[in-house]
Amino acid sequence: MLATEILNNLAKFPHCILLTRVGQFYESYFDQAIEVARLLNIKLTSRVWDKQSIAMCGFPIMHLDKYLKVLVQHNKRFVAMCEEFPRYSASGQKPEFDRRVVRVITPGTLIDEPFINQFENNYLLSISADGAMPEMDATPIGLAWIDVSTGEFFAKTSSREALKDDLARICPREVVLEDRLQANFSHPIHQLLVDEDCFVSYATPSQGTLVKDSPEPAAAPDDLNKLEGDLTSIPSAYSPEESSAITILTNFLHAHLLEHMPSLSMPSREGNVERMQIDSHTIKALEIRESTREGGTTGSLLSIVKRTVTRSGTRLLARWLCSPSTSVKEIQARQSLVAFFHARPHLLSDVRQFLDEVEDTTRIVQRFLLGRGDPGDLVSISKTINMESSERGFLLSEDWSSVDALLCRMADLQDLERRINLALRNIETTDELRDDQDADGSLPADVEEPSKIGFKFDIPSKCFIRPEFSSQLTSLHNNLVDLLEQRRKMERQLQVDYEAPSLTLRTSPAQGMHVHIGRSRRDQAAVKASPLFINISESGSTSSYFYQLWSSLGNQLVETATAITNAEKEAFSMLRNEVKAFATHLRRNARIMDELDVTLGFAILAAELRFTRPVITDNMTYEVTNGRHPTVELGLLTSGRNFTPNSVVLERTSRLHIITGPNMAGKSTFLRQAALIAILAQTGSFVPADHAIIGVVDKLFSRVGAKDDLFRDRSTFMVEMLETAEILRRATPMSLVIMDEVGRGTTVKDGLAIAFAAVHYLVTQNQCRALFATHFHELADMLGYSDSHRGGGVFKEVGFFCTDDNHFAYSHRLRPGVNRDSHGLKVAQLAGMPESVVLLAKQALDALKGQDHIGSQQLSSLGQSLTSSR
Repeated sequence: MLATEILNNLAKFPHCILLTRVGQFYESYFDQAIEVARLLNIKLTSRVWDKQSIAMCGFPIMHLDKYLKVLVQHNKRFVAMCEEFPRYSASGQKPEFDRRVVRVITPGTLIDEPFINQFENNYLLSISADGAMPEMDATPIGLAWIDVSTGEFFAKTSSREALKDDLARICPREVVLEDRLQANFSHPIHQLLVDEDCFVSYATPSQGTLVKDSPEPAAAPDDLNKLEGDLTSIPSAYSPEESSAITILTNFLHAHLLEHMPSLSMPSREGNVERMQIDSHTIKALEIRESTREGGTTGSLLSIVKRTVTRSGTRLLARWLCSPSTSVKEIQARQSLVAFFHARPHLLSDVRQFLDEVEDTTRIVQRFLLGRGDPGDLVSISKTINMESSERGFLLSEDWSSVDALLCRMADLQDLERRINLALRNIETTDELRDDQDADGSLPADVEEPSKIGFKFDIPSKCFIRPEFSSQLTSLHNNLVDLLEQRRKMERQLQVDYEAPSLTLRTSPAQGMHVHIGRSRRDQAAVKASPLFINISESGSTSSYFYQLWSSLGNQLVETATAITNAEKEAFSMLRNEVKAFATHLRRNARIMDELDVTLGFAILAAELRFTRPVITDNMTYEVTNGRHPTVELGLLTSGRNFTPNSVVLERTSRLHIITGPNMAGKSTFLRQAALIAILAQTGSFVPADHAIIGVVDKLFSRVGAKDDLFRDRSTFMVEMLETAEILRRATPMSLVIMDEVGRGTTVKDGLAIAFAAVHYLVTQNQCRALFATHFHELADMLGYSDSHRGGGVFKEVGFFCTDDNHFAYSHRLRPGVNRDSHGLKVAQLAGMPESVVLLAKQALDALKGQDHIGSQQLSSLGQSLTSSR
């Protein structure tokens, strides 16, 4: 029977590794066992089925999470979980088992596995694209993405041009395409996903009902004044591309979550105009989410500004940093909250203590929706509701409009809290709830009174339900108390009547209800003489007897205990359904707590690192006085050095600055600093500066730092040109562009020509705010800069700035003008170049500077002269 079930499941799920539950083990068979044993580094063995030896391997169920991490997270395999379900026969024989696949685990459909990163979202993204998509960057593409572990569900219309940026921002663990694209490797979307190293899966679209009716899409994630809808059919408010992406995503979920498929809320529709668009290269180059040096968050902007105390708050902070707001009203509302707490450090500390007690409600609620919530999660929800209510009352007493605007969106869930507290016994913590139970989930002898008779009660997921929760439970517990009292009296009366102090009334699986006597010679005489006792077993020191009255009473106890267990299961199921009914409100409150956590963190950050509140406008101004790079500054402070701040003013009359200076003078740091200040300002944070006025940036682009991509046949210069071309195509007048060393990867003349043309296009076509750093001081001459009057030029909108010549560290102050010396030889000397190399290079440079026009023949003679002199 087992072999047939396994073969059937392998046929149903040919793309998956099948793990079959057999008792206390998960096992793999046939050819898959060879692969599983290799991946998990476990022993491969064999067993005989139908007179044939087949390969098999297995591991204890306690190691499931460890091995799922290896299979799913590390090796990107799909794992079909085949569980066993007992089927009891009426004759009371040993039960047989039905086995079926209840869920297929993939990288994008993790629920509550211990190895899921609690501080990051685990997104599954679907992309809807025309199979015969033309080579047009503006072709609309539908996106839908969900974090199954939290239930956060989004949709938007993108384009092939913007898809790469969306991928970098969303950072999906798995991408789903229509299965018709599986063999079309030349499709532009397919090629892009390969280039971005995305894990790709495929789904078959169908015409099933997927989403519940709703008059309009759900509010954007930052606008929780609107209620989420439920899903059964995709409403017309979504674009055709979005609807198609939602269909693909939900079909994939149905096919893989199976019995764990939740009811989905309406996806929040994300618009392109609501958020600053940061291109994929910029997210990586500015090290917003993770460091390029170490690969983790250490050294990233996220690691520097993170002051959140909740896991969900950290996830929200990461989303805000990668997708800042472009709404002046929304940004100012966040700033007001930051300012409120920044001015009240004692209040901030008190509120933070409240937040420290708040659980990750978003993921807990999702577990209930997925049918996986346990009583420990009920305790967490009750505790969180209590903390939220206390915090709300505490803050509303402060009478501040910004706080009121945030907290008035919270739902009152104290009735749900009271229901949970009424149901659960007095338990302080979730850990205590779980520690107070035996390994098999039953109650220990000193917790539940019925266990005095030797019974163990299977409470669902280790739950303790109060008798007062329902009239049924009250009646059953009263009946149980009466029966236990009858048992106590019966036991005492038998001890007296038969003069047997060691007599006890017991139960065991082997002997059922029986009378146990420990000291046989002294206590058994009268019992043996009575016809009411039938001997069951006897040893040298003990004996057991069947006693009809105890058997009848014991059976009543068993029936009552079983009824209590069933009633508690019903009560727990009722509570679970109540949590599901309040899921939308619980999530809304959780989101408000997340926002509060992030803004509190911004206030702490401002106090610790001397950040100031920027002025946010809807014009093209970018004015920063004594701005600082937050990451570099902290790095310098840890080594005992100070960061030298710099100021910049970009406006209509001077919206592009040419920045020249020597190597190691901090040009790249200054460029990145300007971009990071814009990001922080539009998340609602204060910024590292003495003063700042930031006109809203709709798109942020960078061309800083480049390396070759030999796998895709791209040289360093080609990568640089691709990034430059994308900026020139996509930047708008409201954008902010930082560009460093454009044209450096080719000859001086070619590079200078490209740099000039790029600046010309930025000024005349894009008309955006831009900082353009270069070693080509000749570029300033081409743009009409004159040392004599420190300005002027072809474009009035272009300003010229440079760093000083006499320092070689990151602390260089910017000043008006053009620096005409890169000081490359000094940097080489600082780097430890051999002295002879530096000396020869200096002689060569002096000779080259002494000749205004030099051809190939003169260069050859110069080389021979320098060589002979050595």
